[in-house]
Amino acid sequence: MEDEEMFCTSSRQNVETSQIDDSKKTSNGTDNEWNGKVAYVYSESYIKLCDRMGKVPERADMAHSLIEAYGLLSDMRILPPHEATEQDLVSFHSRDYIECLKTISASNDPEKYDETTEQFGLGYDCPAEEGIFEYVSMVAGATITAAECLNNGECTVAINWPGGWHHAKRDEAAGFCYFNDVVLGILKLREKFERVLYVDLDLHHGDGVEDAFCATAKVMTVSLHKYSPGFFPGTGSLESIGMSKGKYYTVNVPLQEGIQDEQYCDVFERILTAVKDAFNPDVVVCQCGADGLSGDPMASFNLTSQAYTGCVQCLLNWNIPLLLVGGGGYHIANTCRCWAQLTSTVLHRTLSSDIPEHKYFPEYGPSYDLSVTPGNRSNQNSKDYIDEVISTIKENLEYIR
Repeated sequence: MEDEEMFCTSSRQNVETSQIDDSKKTSNGTDNEWNGKVAYVYSESYIKLCDRMGKVPERADMAHSLIEAYGLLSDMRILPPHEATEQDLVSFHSRDYIECLKTISASNDPEKYDETTEQFGLGYDCPAEEGIFEYVSMVAGATITAAECLNNGECTVAINWPGGWHHAKRDEAAGFCYFNDVVLGILKLREKFERVLYVDLDLHHGDGVEDAFCATAKVMTVSLHKYSPGFFPGTGSLESIGMSKGKYYTVNVPLQEGIQDEQYCDVFERILTAVKDAFNPDVVVCQCGADGLSGDPMASFNLTSQAYTGCVQCLLNWNIPLLLVGGGGYHIANTCRCWAQLTSTVLHRTLSSDIPEHKYFPEYGPSYDLSVTPGNRSNQNSKDYIDEVISTIKENLEYIR
């Protein structure tokens, strides 16, 4: 196999893919057999660790408890995660960054921040709280665990809802993200699968994952996100299409405020159908950040859970291995509603609209209903604008057919 630049030059790391044995890789339509098995990454200690994350307090346990209350656990293989090893982490992140995060995470000194920590993005947006290294290492390891399960053919869908921290760079924390578990999971999948498709549904652009793979033709990244002046992270324009051997393998779908379920799903299906035809992926990783839901503090899109389930169902219909991770989502109850419905979609289960009695039941009031009410923000995505975006993307994809 021809050597390639696995990581974008902005990440300052090159990986020769000749290090990965092609004879062990799966090509779509040859070795895969869709058998419907679903693996769910979970352990009690993992959930407790995730709930330390101050930006989304108790979200991991709330999501798991709702999935459990609906009786979905019995239909999945429970997959205890392992902590990411140093070897796992340095497959993408720099040793200096890892050591800095490890050291500062062990300190409870309020004066621990300095020029070095700021250089690595540790501070206001990504505080290096005591114990954070253990948490982010476990989340990274959980996504790697899910990828390993897919690699070994032990499941066809793997789920890690506490994962999906897509902003972290090789040597920089950003946007609440410290280690990029998504990138690490994709690198693990590349040990088995020839072509990996990454799909990002988060309200924010999946910049960390795009940066990591923007110079390779082996990983295609597709991000649907809000794109407007001043909105974090400020990247993800239609013109950002990758570079070098990865040119045209980066697909950005910049959306304006107010998009609704029907239009969102239509955009997704039209673009992803073209992506599949052009790229022919062997495995898909989908980041399901739920901050585009109506009611989220980000206050941008008008989506309900139906938009997310529609998109994931589209990917399931391809009948190729799928790894699902979480991401953003700051209206905690709505995010849990969404991920429970996505889990049921994977399992082909229909859930009652009545939230079951469980320890977090009061958090779902006053409606105590599984559905998310659509928002009513003005939709700034005109038909002409959307058609132009899709037309440009399809024209770019013609270069890789």
